[in-house]
Amino acid sequence: MLLNTTPTSPVSVDFASTSPTDVDALVTAHIPLVGHLVREVLARVPGHVDRDDLTSAGLTALVQAAQGFDPERGVPFPGYASTRIRGALLDELRGIDWASRAVRRTARGLDETRSRLTHSLGRTPTDAELASAQGIPVEQVLANREDLARAQVMSLEADEARGSYAAALPSSTPTPEQSVEHAELLTYLSEAVAELPERLRRVVEGYFLAEQPMADLAAEMGVTESRISQLRAEAMVLLRDALNSQLDPEKVQVHGKPGGVAVRRREAYFAAVAERHAAAAARPYAPAVATSA
Repeated sequence: MLLNTTPTSPVSVDFASTSPTDVDALVTAHIPLVGHLVREVLARVPGHVDRDDLTSAGLTALVQAAQGFDPERGVPFPGYASTRIRGALLDELRGIDWASRAVRRTARGLDETRSRLTHSLGRTPTDAELASAQGIPVEQVLANREDLARAQVMSLEADEARGSYAAALPSSTPTPEQSVEHAELLTYLSEAVAELPERLRRVVEGYFLAEQPMADLAAEMGVTESRISQLRAEAMVLLRDALNSQLDPEKVQVHGKPGGVAVRRREAYFAAVAERHAAAAARPYAPAVATSA
């Protein structure tokens, strides 16, 4: 059944009754709430996320909230329904591929070229070498990396516990300050991925960015799928700590014996990320070159 999502007049509902008529009245009266929450979410996610899919999930949650609402608990229905709807939107977001097909297609091509050049050069190619081999401007390589970093930020957020991620959802349109902070997070993440140790970087770029199956990555790297899973988990911890080391040092978790080899390696990695960021910030701004599709 298709529901009209335009605002409606307030409906008087007898909360003491649980008749289907009153459930329908609750749903009808609060359909605009679904639209409001969907718009909040859409303001913070990539443009290819489907509004209709989110709206459908939100409306389903609204119906379920109306059916299960108990006024004797003393919680107003709008607040109760909002919690249920937000949870449904989060569940819907968790199943979404955060990067568009075009971004993924470009990433796969770059990943294949990078692997080929790494084999022939005996080292990781520079962005300029990668762009030249792929036949695209270096700006396009950087833009693709930024798009993928944005997708990975969303993916990392979606992996957090339901409560913490729900709390991170905005209750209103992001402020200019929040937009700047989010852009800074994307920049740091891109730089943190680039500075990962070779094996961890290959896992992150292959699994998260180029969408290679774990079995293919394992065969390519000559290890087991279990080892790929371990490397992926290690990379996620390192990336989170690298971001926190730059943006919120108090959240950096201690791993290993103070002064030990593992700790020194982590500190060297954090320093390399900071150095890369400082070097990028010192470069004069150059607008991306537009390319034809």
